[in-house]
Amino acid sequence: MGSLQSSPSHPDYVDLAEKTGFSLEQISILHKRFKQLSHNEDKLRREHLDQITDLQANPIREQIVEAFFDKRNFYQDIEEPVNEISFENFLEVMSNFRPPSDNLSEEQLVKVRLEKLRFLFNMHDTDKDGTITLEEYRHVVEELLSYYEALENETARGIADAAMLEVASITRGHMEPDEFYEGITFEHFLKLLEGFEIESRMNIRFMNMDTTTLCKLECGK
Repeated sequence: MGSLQSSPSHPDYVDLAEKTGFSLEQISILHKRFKQLSHNEDKLRREHLDQITDLQANPIREQIVEAFFDKRNFYQDIEEPVNEISFENFLEVMSNFRPPSDNLSEEQLVKVRLEKLRFLFNMHDTDKDGTITLEEYRHVVEELLSYYEALENETARGIADAAMLEVASITRGHMEPDEFYEGITFEHFLKLLEGFEIESRMNIRFMNMDTTTLCKLECGK
């Protein structure tokens, strides 16, 4: 497979496969993508991801990029701020966008779902305080609505506020518009998405590579 500098060795592939659930073939494909993104460097930085054309039109592009540098998404504990990531870190984050395998047990499926929901929650908990606040939620909704030119900013804010109050009513009971809401905790987040099939919906198109299609290379065999 070549040297470590050009491609991970076979033992490394096996170890990464066990950690992430990707097959050896998928890891090989992802390593090529990693090298393309990093311009053949061993570390990936934010500016590399900012150059991806497929992500530039994504309304939550900033959250996706930051997810790759959020140490909460790595298997090992990291104390210092993350400004660049290794291929292993890249794989760890990408595994959250991978649909679950067909042969998982019920217990394993529950674990996968919990991990994906935690990852999704962390993406929107941008200040890392353990809750999604009104401002954080409003930012996401406004960014999604920004592509509709007919909507003015005040209208977008109104929609975001109404949606947040609806969520608050579900998680904390009836609330008046002028009441202060502290935000959605992860426990509330789990309840809100209970019964919603999210496991196979979390995928991104990454430099002409669809993570759902990537999984089907192996899962469909």
